[in-house]
Amino acid sequence: MDTGREQKYREIESDLKKRIEGEVRFDKYSRLLYSTDASMYEIEPIGVVIPRHKGDVQAAIEAANRFAVPLLPRGGGTALAGQTVGHAIVLDFSKYMNQVLEVNQEELWCRVEPGLVQDELNARVRPMGLLFGPDTSTSNRATIGGMIGNNSAGAHSLTYGKTLDHVLELTVYLSDGSEVALKDLSFGELGAKIVQDNLEGRIYREIVRLAEEHKQEILARYPKIMRRVSGYNLDEFAKPKPFNLSRMVVGSEGTLACVVEAKMRLVPKPKWTALDVIHFEDDIEALEASHAILETAPYALESTDKMVLDLARGNIVQSKRLGFVQGSPSSLLMVEYAGDTEAAVREQVDKLEKLRQARKIGYAATQAFKPEEVRAIWGVRKAGLGLLLGIKGDKKPIAFVEDTAVEPAKLPEFIKRFREILTRHDARAGYYGHCSVGCMHIRPLINLKQEGEVKKMVAIADEIAELVLEFHGALSGEHGDGLARSHFNERLYGPVLYNAFRQIKRSFDPNNLMNPGKIVDAPAMTESLRISPAYKTWAPETLLDFSGQGGFAAAVEMCSGMGECRKKLDGTMCPSYMATLDEEHSTRGRANALRAVLSGKVPNRDFSGKRLYEVLDLCLECKACKAECPSNVDMAKLKYEFLSHYYRANGLPLRNRLFGRIEKWNRWGSRLAPLSNWLAHSRCRCATGCSAGSKSGIVGARAWRRSPTGLPIHGPTAGCSNYWPGSIAGARCRALPGRPLKTGTEIIDPRERRAEERWFFSTTRSTPLTPRPWPSPRHSCWSDPAIGSSCPKRDAAAGQ
Repeated sequence: MDTGREQKYREIESDLKKRIEGEVRFDKYSRLLYSTDASMYEIEPIGVVIPRHKGDVQAAIEAANRFAVPLLPRGGGTALAGQTVGHAIVLDFSKYMNQVLEVNQEELWCRVEPGLVQDELNARVRPMGLLFGPDTSTSNRATIGGMIGNNSAGAHSLTYGKTLDHVLELTVYLSDGSEVALKDLSFGELGAKIVQDNLEGRIYREIVRLAEEHKQEILARYPKIMRRVSGYNLDEFAKPKPFNLSRMVVGSEGTLACVVEAKMRLVPKPKWTALDVIHFEDDIEALEASHAILETAPYALESTDKMVLDLARGNIVQSKRLGFVQGSPSSLLMVEYAGDTEAAVREQVDKLEKLRQARKIGYAATQAFKPEEVRAIWGVRKAGLGLLLGIKGDKKPIAFVEDTAVEPAKLPEFIKRFREILTRHDARAGYYGHCSVGCMHIRPLINLKQEGEVKKMVAIADEIAELVLEFHGALSGEHGDGLARSHFNERLYGPVLYNAFRQIKRSFDPNNLMNPGKIVDAPAMTESLRISPAYKTWAPETLLDFSGQGGFAAAVEMCSGMGECRKKLDGTMCPSYMATLDEEHSTRGRANALRAVLSGKVPNRDFSGKRLYEVLDLCLECKACKAECPSNVDMAKLKYEFLSHYYRANGLPLRNRLFGRIEKWNRWGSRLAPLSNWLAHSRCRCATGCSAGSKSGIVGARAWRRSPTGLPIHGPTAGCSNYWPGSIAGARCRALPGRPLKTGTEIIDPRERRAEERWFFSTTRSTPLTPRPWPSPRHSCWSDPAIGSSCPKRDAAAGQ
C-alpha cells in the first residue's frame, strides 16, 4: 500500500479516536481479520470501529463524509455473498451494541440493538412464551442487524416468512449522519415527510415517485414467490399498505442506511413440536413428495442430501446425532409439526404416516417427539453448510448459485435442469435447503486456485441465471446479492427497474459512501476472490503431521469464515471469544491471521512474530473447535505448531520453564510445605508471569498415593497430582461407577521431543487401575510440541 494512502488512514484513525468512545482499530492485523466473511471474497477494509452506542455510529458516519471514504455496517460476518466485506470503515456492532432494550409481552414486540444475536433474543423471550420467528441456520451467531440487512429467513419461513415480515420500526442514521425513525405513516404523516427540505424528505419524495411511476413494471418483473431477496424492495411500495420506509432498508445490505435500533414483531412459541424424518432413495423423489406433504400443513419442511449426511458421519459432534438415520438414504425430508400438546402433534405425525404409507412415500421414516431428539435432528440440518465446507482438498463447495428460489411446485423440474447444467460442467454439488418454499442451497465444488475452474464457475452462474429467469424465480431466496450476485440484477429485473434501483441508491446515499458495489454497480463476481489462481502460500517446515489436511496451509484454509466459533449460548467453542466478544479471539480470527501470514499479506517473519502470538495467545487449546466446528478446524494443533516456531525464534519465558518442571517443584514444595505454599501465594508469583488475581494450587506435606477405592495410582500423572492434598487428588480419581476418568498431566522431555503417555484410570473395584496409553502433543511448557513415545515422531498429532 502506498505511503500517501497509509498517511490518510492514520489521519482518519486519529480523528476517530478523538470522537469514538468505543474501539478504533486500524492496524494491519485488525484490518485483515475483517477482510473476509463466510463468502469466497476478501477485501481489506480501511479500518474497524467497534461502537459502544449510537453516538459512536453517528461520529463514524460524519468522519466518513469528512474524509470521503465508504462505511460498512457488519454484524456476525456470516454473509455468504460478500455483503460484509469492502474497502471501507467497518462498523462491528456485535461486541457492544447487542442488547434487548425493551420487550412488550402484551403487544408482542421487542426493541433491540443491531448486534444482538438471534438465539440470545430468543433466550430472553422464550420464558415469556414468545420467539422471534425467522430462524436462520446461523441463529447462534448471526445478528438481528445482519438479518435486517439481508432480509433473512430460515427453516420455519413456511410459517413465519422473512425478516421483512417482522420489522415494525427502525431507527437509522442516513448517509449524512442524520438520525431518523422509519415506521408506518398515515397519509398526513407521509405528506409532511415529503415536503421536508433535507435528505430524509428527498428520499420520501423519490420512493413515492418511483413506486408510482414503475408500478406496472414492478408487477411484471418481480418474482411471484415468497423467497426473493435480490434487489431493493420497491415492490413493497406498490402494494396497498401503510407507507413504511423501513421496508426499503430491510434487505438493502447496508447500502442505504445504518440501523442502530429495531422494533421487531414477536410470535407465540409453539408449546410442542415433533418431527417425522422420511428417507428416500432418490432426491428428486423426495422433492416430488414434498408437494403432497405440504398439504398436511407442516410447521417446517426441510431437505438434506447424502453428501451432507456422509460428512456428518465424519464430524465428532454431528456423528452422535445420526441415530435417527435408517440405512443410507440419498435424501431426507424433515417434516415438523407444532401444537399445544404432545397428543396434538402425535396426531399430525400419525396422519402423515398414513399418507406416506398410502402413497408409498419414501422407504422409511423416523419420528421424534422428545425435545432433545428434535433438537439433535435440527442440529444436523443446521450444520449442513459447515459440513460441506469441511470437505478436504482444494475443491470447495462455493456459494455463488447456492440460493436460488422458485415456486415449490416447480422445484423438482428446476432441480433436474440445475443438475443437468452441473453435469455438463463436470461439477458435483451438495443439495439441502427449504423445499417447502422452493429455496434450495446447491453448492458446486470448485477449485478457485485454477483458472479453468474459475471460468467454469462463471459459466455455471450464467446458465443458472438464465434458468432462474425461465422459471420466474430468484437468484437469491435468503442469502442476498453481495458481490456474488449483484451483477445479475439488471438481467433479472430489466433495465427500467435496475435504473430505478440506482435512483434509490442515489436518493439515500448521494455520495456513494454506504457499502458501495452491492446490489447496483457491482464488480464482476470474480474480483476480490479470497482464493484465486494468483493465491500462493509458503510452507513452513512443520514438526507435526498435517498430511491428513493436505498440509499446514490447507489445515488453515479449512476455516471458511462461517463463524460457528462466535456462538455463546451452547457448547464450548470458543471460550476466548465467549469471554471477550472479540473477533481477534475467535477461531475464525486466528485462522484469518495465520492465512494472512502464509499467503504473504504480512511478511513471512511474522510467523514467529509478537502480533501473531497475541492473536493466538488466548486460545486455550481446548480442542472444542475440532469437535464443534462443522468444518473440523483444529486451532489447537495449529497453535502447537506456531508456538514451536515462535519459541525457537524468541526463547522460552520463565513461566514455561517453571511449569515444564512442575513435578520437580511439587516434590520440593511438598518437602518445604507450608513455606512453599506461602511463597506461591505471595507477590513473588508475579515474577513467573502468573496473573496476580489467579490462585495457585496448594501442595500437601505428604504424597497422595492411592485412589479413594484403595487401588494404587499409576502413570506419569502421579508425578504432579500426588503432591496435592487429598481433597484435590481424590477429586481427580472419583467418577461414576463403571465410568473411566481421564487424567492428563504429562511429563515432557524437551531434548528428545518425547512425551510420556497419557493415562486413563477406572475407579471401580471390579476393574484394576490399568493404564492405557494415549499419545498427545502439548506445547504449553516447551518450545516444541511433544511427540508421543508410542508413535512416529511427526505423526503424533495426526489423530488428535
